[in-house]
Amino acid sequence: MGARAEIELLLKASRLDVTLTSAAPWRQPGREVAPVGLAALDAALAGGLPRGQLSEIVGPRSAGRSTVLAAALAAAADRGEAAALIDTSDRFDPASAEAAGLDLSALLWIRDTGDATRALKAMHLVLQAGGFGLVAFDLTDVPAPLVRRFPHTTWMRIARLLEGSQTAAVLLGGERIARSPGGVSMALEAPRPCWTGAADRARLLHAVTLRP
Repeated sequence: MGARAEIELLLKASRLDVTLTSAAPWRQPGREVAPVGLAALDAALAGGLPRGQLSEIVGPRSAGRSTVLAAALAAAADRGEAAALIDTSDRFDPASAEAAGLDLSALLWIRDTGDATRALKAMHLVLQAGGFGLVAFDLTDVPAPLVRRFPHTTWMRIARLLEGSQTAAVLLGGERIARSPGGVSMALEAPRPCWTGAADRARLLHAVTLRP
C-alpha cells in the first residue's frame, strides 16, 4: 500500500478525509443543508450551508458579509427554525435585518460581550444547548492577531459539538478563520467601482459591481 493510500485510510477513520481527498466536500450527495436564501449563492453552495458543520463568511468591509448573514438568518426564520447570533462587537443592526425579512422573535442575539474570549464561551454554550437551525459567530471587528491567539483546538471542539446535529454554524471575519472538514468558506470581494470619463479629474462614478 502506498503512502497516500495509508494516509487516506487514516483520514477516513477520523472522518477527516473530505478535507484532503475531495475537491468539493460540500457537494456530497444526500447531505443536509440550510439554504442561505440568496439564489446565486445557494446554487454555488449546492443548496446552502452544510448542517452539522462549521463554515465561514470572510472578506473586507463592504463586501456583503452582513447582507449574507441577514439573508441566512431570515431564511432560517422562514423555515420555522430558531437562530442565534453571537455579536462580539455589537455590529448587528436589527432594523436593517428586519427590513430584509428577518423575524426578530426567532433570533437569540447575544451582543456586546466585551471580548472575544467571552464571546467564544457564549458560542460554546449556545451550541451545547442545541435546538438552533443556524448559529453565527461574528468576529468581524476583532483584530486578527487576537483571533489567531485562540488555541488551535478551539475550532476542532466546535466542530465536534456540531457533529450529527441539524445546526449550521458560520463564522464571520475579515480573513479566513476556520471551518470543519465538511464546511464551506465563502470569500467575498469588496465592491468594484466603475467610472466614466476620459481623465482622472473628469471621472464620474457609474456603477458598483458586487461579486462573491
